[in-house]
Amino acid sequence: MKNIIRFFKREAMLTIALVAAIVSLCLTPPTMKRFVQIDWHTLATLFMMLCVLEGFKKERIFDPLICFAGKMTTMVSLSFFLVFGVFFTSMFVTNDVSLIIFVPLTILLFRLGNQERYILAMLALENIAAIRGSLLTPFGSPQNLFLFGQSGVSAISFMLHMFPLWISSAFLLSIFIVFVYRRDTKETILVDLQAVRLPWDQERSINRIVHICLFVLVITSIVTRTSLWPLCALAVLLTIFWLDRDILKRVDYVLLLTFFCFFIFSSSIAENPAMASFFKKVISGNEYFGSILLSQVISNVPASIVLYPFSTNLAALLYGCDTAGLCSLIGSLASVINYRIYVKEYPTKGLAFIKTFTGISWAFFLIVVLPFYFLSQIWHF
Repeated sequence: MKNIIRFFKREAMLTIALVAAIVSLCLTPPTMKRFVQIDWHTLATLFMMLCVLEGFKKERIFDPLICFAGKMTTMVSLSFFLVFGVFFTSMFVTNDVSLIIFVPLTILLFRLGNQERYILAMLALENIAAIRGSLLTPFGSPQNLFLFGQSGVSAISFMLHMFPLWISSAFLLSIFIVFVYRRDTKETILVDLQAVRLPWDQERSINRIVHICLFVLVITSIVTRTSLWPLCALAVLLTIFWLDRDILKRVDYVLLLTFFCFFIFSSSIAENPAMASFFKKVISGNEYFGSILLSQVISNVPASIVLYPFSTNLAALLYGCDTAGLCSLIGSLASVINYRIYVKEYPTKGLAFIKTFTGISWAFFLIVVLPFYFLSQIWHF
């Protein structure tokens, strides 16, 4: 019992989702129709992505890219590489995975180069890069994946609508990086490459090729919206089981269960006349700021699931959910991952992380929040 209680304390988001699902089922009794209407497509796609990305991590597919960082000789160039490494990889491997790749590397390189005083600022910028870089593609974040699946728009149209947020964020990140090193833009850093280079196992080359092929399959199934997605999910499952079943043990099933619970909550609320009427009055026309505010309570992924049935402006909902992570750690699960990695290395500096993260993220948030609110009101899907 103690282990169960400890588990639910540790997985606060799942606990919230489970309680919300149970309460909603009490308000609106479950039916087989509602069970069938759960977005199994999104759950299957998320499962495929999680499997493939766990394979990427285990097979160290990004090692060549990471080792390249050790060749940088100035703080500005290294910081640009790390921040934009997160920015661009998050478009394809999701924002949380990009942070899992680059945050430990950032801490290691800055330690080896005796530049630890810059770690907090760079981790805050990498967090912003993960949130804003991932928003361009339908598969960059779980909320994008869900809302893209519901929208019915093409991948090109989706990316076109997200492009202004993406390109402006890249420009602002560049300014923020230069500002951090404004006193000496030529400050140097020397890193011993042997400390970051790990032996490359040539015998696992086949595994890497298979994982890359599976990744292409998953991306293709998302972009084309193929009705054969159950077969794609089965193909990924069987291939991973045959290739390395240990990967199946590493998949984030907590995230999948959290999604499932929020799907139940959302569908139950939508079928309850009183609750549906209330949410529609509150959310319709206020999707942008409503999603930002709700995300500070339950994070942006579940907020997108809960608010979608009552939204009349998908662009505003999407823009809001993709901006919410700039306000607080709770706003995005990626931010929580970033925080966890840092406090594991610096257990006594959790408050310092929150202060730096909040200051830099809010400076970024205040610049972007109003322009894209107005854009979402005039440029709908």
